[in-house]
Amino acid sequence: MRFGFVTCVQLGLSCMEAIYESGGSLDLIMTLEDDMAKAKSGRIYVDEFAAKHDVPVAKVRNINKPDAIEALAKADLDWLFIIGWSQIAREDVLALPSKGVIGMHPTLLPVGRGRAAIPWAILKRLEKTGVTLFKMDSGVDTGPILAQTEVPMHPQISAAELYNDVETAHVTLINDAFPKLASGKIEPVEQDHSKATEWPGRKPEDGAIDVGGSVHEAECLIRAVTHPYPGAFVENAEGRLIVWRAEIATDDYTGPDQTLAFPDGRLRILESELDQPEG
Repeated sequence: MRFGFVTCVQLGLSCMEAIYESGGSLDLIMTLEDDMAKAKSGRIYVDEFAAKHDVPVAKVRNINKPDAIEALAKADLDWLFIIGWSQIAREDVLALPSKGVIGMHPTLLPVGRGRAAIPWAILKRLEKTGVTLFKMDSGVDTGPILAQTEVPMHPQISAAELYNDVETAHVTLINDAFPKLASGKIEPVEQDHSKATEWPGRKPEDGAIDVGGSVHEAECLIRAVTHPYPGAFVENAEGRLIVWRAEIATDDYTGPDQTLAFPDGRLRILESELDQPEG
């Protein structure tokens, strides 16, 4: 089996390392041109990893452009991983590998198709989420499932904690699934589309705290959109107060931390940042 990998972020690099830890190898790595990598937050370079394992690298500006398609076709791949890549692969790319293109999604598909999987899992107060390895098709997270692993959640979990748990689960899933892919022992299983749910994307403005609502909803929102996300916030006379960490205050709490009042209780702010308007 011949494998390729498309990525430009740390998660993708961690998954490539897991492939080699499981005894596998890659025949092509595709990533962004260096100037694009410099301009994007959180991007990594694959050169050192590729040199260490003697893997050819193709640097492209867009995975759907002729130079990228030519490089993928020349590699004559059976499977192509696309993990940590913001551009949507079109039909021309999906059709190139003989067995297909593999994506990973941080939910237990068919639940939670779409965006903002980590914040939504917390906002929906799920008892567990997970990571799904699936064969990509022209839909959004709709392709056949190759493997899944569960990620347990607890009532006070934050986005930062769940983000780390999900990244670890990606690596664990690759470690377990890659040998089966390489030996042809994984059979794609169609998703039960009748059980599918779709989670919409979220904008920074969706982090607004409703002080007229429930203190429990506000506390959950703060956990759901804390680091590495933009954060929950309230507007005041000084600007926008971003609340990174908070807890529901006991009835007898008197300070010194700042609190926010709600009809059904108060929030004790444990970590915050004032984003003051310019001018």
